[in-house]
Amino acid sequence: MSTRRDRAERNDRALLQAARDVLAEDGAHASVAAIAARAGVGVGSLYRRYQTKEELFQRLSLLSLEHWNEAAEQGLADPDPWAGLTGFVRSCIEFGQGSLAPIAGTIEVTEEMSAKSRRGDELLDELVRRAHASGDLRADVTAIDVSLLIEQLGRSPVVDQLRKQGRDDLLPAAAEARRRLIAIALDGLRPGHDPLPGSPPGDELFTGRWSVAE
Repeated sequence: MSTRRDRAERNDRALLQAARDVLAEDGAHASVAAIAARAGVGVGSLYRRYQTKEELFQRLSLLSLEHWNEAAEQGLADPDPWAGLTGFVRSCIEFGQGSLAPIAGTIEVTEEMSAKSRRGDELLDELVRRAHASGDLRADVTAIDVSLLIEQLGRSPVVDQLRKQGRDDLLPAAAEARRRLIAIALDGLRPGHDPLPGSPPGDELFTGRWSVAE
């Protein structure tokens, strides 16, 4: 028999998934009404769980950071540095890590978020260091390159468009095409390619964007 707590937990999971989906579609302009509608709950129910939209987005960000860190720890547990790194990247892409990029700089970063972000940076640095040391990762690829690659591949414009159009018949083909593109991108991390253009990206393009503008 379903209890009130069970229903509340289901509603919370639905809200968080709806917020992630609406953010992917509408960016920073995602509205509370659209999130509640996508989750199948009333706006009042949303505000009973999260007092503000910022609080909802902070919770979503925290869960994303926790997934990042868990995926990185699993990658480091793999004795194969290349498999560990690419497993981490694929896990983050499948989770949709890049879907929160639109709210960077629009919400306050809590101390808990900062601590988990710093831990995530340390874990990714170690994944990249191992892959460099084993010769599996091209020397000119940095941790920030990997982070930005995950963000770029975390969404699929084709899949998003087909979902909006209700073309479920084409979704399997789009998902397969996406997997191919991810494989192509990961292969580009291997040694043996032309040097990358320009200078390595700085942290301001990833973590730095989350600082709220004064």
